[in-house]
Amino acid sequence: MATSDTSGREAGKSRDSVSLCACKGPCDVRDTSTQTDAKVQGHGPRLSKVSLFTLLSLWMELFPRNKPIQNETQQTRSTGLVVVQNHNIKGLHCSSVELHAGQIAVIKHGLRLRGCDLYFSRKPCSTCLKMIVNAGVSRISYWPGDPELSLLWGCGDGDGHKSVCSSQEAVLDAAASERLKSNSRPHICVLLQPLAVNTMQFVEETSSSCDFLQKIAKDNPGLNVVELFREQRQCRLKELTAMFFLKDEAQHRSILSTMGLNNFCIEPYFSSLRQNMSDLIAVLASVASSLLGPQQGYGFYEKLPMQVSRALSQSVVRHCIIQAQLLSYRTEDPKVGVGAVIWAEGKSDHCDGTGQLYLVGCGYNAYPVGSQYAEFPQMDNKQQDRQCRKYRYIIHAEQNALIFRSAEIKEEENTMIFVTKCPCDECAPLIKGAGIKQIYTTDLDSGRDKHDISYLKFDHLQGVQKFTWQKNLPDERVAGHPDLPLPNGYVGKHGRQSDDEYQLIKKQRLLNTCKNTEIG
Repeated sequence: MATSDTSGREAGKSRDSVSLCACKGPCDVRDTSTQTDAKVQGHGPRLSKVSLFTLLSLWMELFPRNKPIQNETQQTRSTGLVVVQNHNIKGLHCSSVELHAGQIAVIKHGLRLRGCDLYFSRKPCSTCLKMIVNAGVSRISYWPGDPELSLLWGCGDGDGHKSVCSSQEAVLDAAASERLKSNSRPHICVLLQPLAVNTMQFVEETSSSCDFLQKIAKDNPGLNVVELFREQRQCRLKELTAMFFLKDEAQHRSILSTMGLNNFCIEPYFSSLRQNMSDLIAVLASVASSLLGPQQGYGFYEKLPMQVSRALSQSVVRHCIIQAQLLSYRTEDPKVGVGAVIWAEGKSDHCDGTGQLYLVGCGYNAYPVGSQYAEFPQMDNKQQDRQCRKYRYIIHAEQNALIFRSAEIKEEENTMIFVTKCPCDECAPLIKGAGIKQIYTTDLDSGRDKHDISYLKFDHLQGVQKFTWQKNLPDERVAGHPDLPLPNGYVGKHGRQSDDEYQLIKKQRLLNTCKNTEIG
């Protein structure tokens, strides 16, 4: 979507106008994005679409799996994949135990891959590359780290003949992939765009104040949530850096050279490449830390148990919500970014690393396609003149996810939407009418009426399971006392209970325990 907002653009022009390409070194690939200094009036920095697709591919590599991806040699690395057509996401995939990400793309999309752009978290192996090239894709972009057929396997691990053979196979595969690249029609490259000025700071600040962390702060007034977020971010940054970034520069140069990326092995391109990689990992760490881990006792639990269909595991829900959080940094709303992702549970689970889940659609809040920022109002409900407010013009994330969906919603399947903010009165009826059966979100704004935008219908939405971010008892306590009410207001499969009833049951159980002890 084009923009006319030029504030701060000149300041970031020198960094944003150049991208890195594996075949010709630096190339000019511009993306319409608004760039401003943090803490100034107007729109914050946006992620370019290239950066968004790259981050989603890295995050898809970490999709929670029931089975580990590595085979007995651990030579094949897990790989994430984003399929893009006409700048819209058509598929989010990750490799499975038996199939690589490229093979899954061919199985799932077939000739629909023609004209698509593919974003891999690792350079695909020759087995995948020859098929997706033949499918007629437009461009294949990959993360410039260790490739899918790992070149790191066997490096200094002293595992004998098997390690040497595995390393030789990886080198041969890299040579075959390079030959396929040089003789193919698709553009096969590394495409990393420098972030807009202050993007990392902006993402860290907004992630630390997102609705999910505000909910925790509301429930725990004495808790320093910002400090908790920073501690979580440091842990995530360490994990992601070890996974996607080679700290040994000599080793990184060697891998780039083996993969045919000799242009990146010289300065200043090598330092620039590593800086861009490091910046994107820092952004991903911030966004991934916006939902704290299970050790804080929070998760997505049902507001009113309906017993219609089972809930997803907390790890999968958290993964999908972070996908939506990443999408929210493409927003064109000058006040708040919202992202939404729709997934459905199919019948087959033997192909994709996502199991039975497949992508239906995703979106973020923005103005209509092709519009300019200056054409529409930018103000929120603090502006006195209602004609100068933005709400009648912004298309919401849930609406865009339905408009640009890549698959139809099937009545017989369990379809779920993951949203970073509570659905408003505009979107709640749309979600139900579309046939979506589950909502995973936060209810921080639920019940509020802001005149131009209200959230009154969400709590009263019937026929849709609502899972909101809230505190729950540890699993072991629930397992030990199945009749003990949960803090979110219901008892297992039974109805809701008030806090007073909850305290009364605890007190009665304690008295019974004391009596039994005295009798014994």
